[in-house]
Amino acid sequence: MTDMLRAAGAVVWRGDEGDPEVAVIHRPRYDDWTFPKGKLKAGEHMIAAALREVREETGMSVVLGRALPPIHYLNKGRLKRVDYWAGQSSEGEFTPGEEVDELVWLPLSAARDRLTYAWDAGLLHALAAAPLATTPLVLVRHAVAGSRQDWTGEDALRPLDSVGRAQAATIAQVLPAYRPQLLVSSPSLRCVQTLEPFSSDIRLEPLLSEEHQDGDKTPALVGEISVPAAVCSHRKVLPHVIHTLSGKDVHLRKGAFAVLHRLGDQVVSVERYSS
Repeated sequence: MTDMLRAAGAVVWRGDEGDPEVAVIHRPRYDDWTFPKGKLKAGEHMIAAALREVREETGMSVVLGRALPPIHYLNKGRLKRVDYWAGQSSEGEFTPGEEVDELVWLPLSAARDRLTYAWDAGLLHALAAAPLATTPLVLVRHAVAGSRQDWTGEDALRPLDSVGRAQAATIAQVLPAYRPQLLVSSPSLRCVQTLEPFSSDIRLEPLLSEEHQDGDKTPALVGEISVPAAVCSHRKVLPHVIHTLSGKDVHLRKGAFAVLHRLGDQVVSVERYSS
């Protein structure tokens, strides 16, 4: 069976979230109007690919919001999946080039009329279906740290292994999508090392550890975070925190993460990703 082609992009928006404008690009090679997107490079995380493709095709950096429904279609007889996110424009300026020669900012109704493909127009419905300006909370299960049974020292000092270090490097490439202003971690070394490739400015919280977690205090601690943030903890801690905050049952593999998009105290969407 032929592997599915993977691509990623964003519906880039600006202005009033109640009446936003979106960026629609023209590609001379195909003579079409569409949203910025492109194929994943080998080993590239789809979130990192979305950031890169938006930057390459529009010149802009974005802050990712909610995931939008993925698009599937046949490309030369091969199934292709494109993952999209809402992306708020934050900085940068468009410069015409060979791949993209024109970019226009349009309100949703005009963008729908301009777009070449019906599936792109469908993304606009999803964009308008829930709040755009949300606050991301990234909850990370620590990366792979070898076998607990094979480690002879104190468990809190068990470090990441080579697989875990690669996962941590991927997480560092993904976190810029959410612009975290705060990093919080269990004091366990494997949790700290999972976030360190992104930044060493990490606040340690014993309530996020396996030994000192509390069924009420730990979710309250995380729920009180009001800025974009990344939190790293353990398998025995995170499912309860996520369920308490969102009502969703989410279990994470080592190195995986959940993104909770919040509007005040309300969680409007929950996404789960591997690294």
